Amino acid sequence: MRKTKEKNELLEWVKAIGIAILFVWGVRFFIRTPIVVDGASMMPTFEDGDKVVVNKIGSRMTEYKRFDVIVFEAKEDTNYIKRIIGIPGDRIAYENDELFINGKKYEEPYLEEYKNALIDSGTLTEDFTLEENLGKLTVPDGHFFVLGDNRRYSTDSRDPRVGFVSMEKVLGTAKMVYFPLDNLKLIK
Repeated sequence: MRKTKEKNELLEWVKAIGIAILFVWGVRFFIRTPIVVDGASMMPTFEDGDKVVVNKIGSRMTEYKRFDVIVFEAKEDTNYIKRIIGIPGDRIAYENDELFINGKKYEEPYLEEYKNALIDSGTLTEDFTLEENLGKLTVPDGHFFVLGDNRRYSTDSRDPRVGFVSMEKVLGTAKMVYFPLDNLKLIK
């Protein structure tokens, strides 16, 4: 009788551990997943090596918004992390280091640190329009126009090899840096 009790107890432990593993796998696969930032294209918001939590489900329940930071599949086995600047129907232009969307000027407070640190007399973001870079007047339906925060050193939608990002390629939003601990922060 003692062996039966020990066998039942062991079976209960195995089931509990199995359920816990499935739960953790499910959360990681379907809801939140960690990624490591590779490169300097999103500095100062994210630094090379930052570990970021990507919310995969929250954005599926609500719409992505302008200035959300997203992770998307840029090419097979390569994900990019960038900021949404343009949503479908937007006309995007940069002039004298200022962002204009549909003719209206928008502030980008997340860029101030870099703009203030420029040691040359240049701009952080060179002048451009969608038409000049991508041959379109507006962001197409089902797509976003994205930019890295480190505008001088970012491969983003300005580059025709990246171009407009299909909403179907978006993996989720990056809302928090959790490592290294001295960079711990929530992203607005």
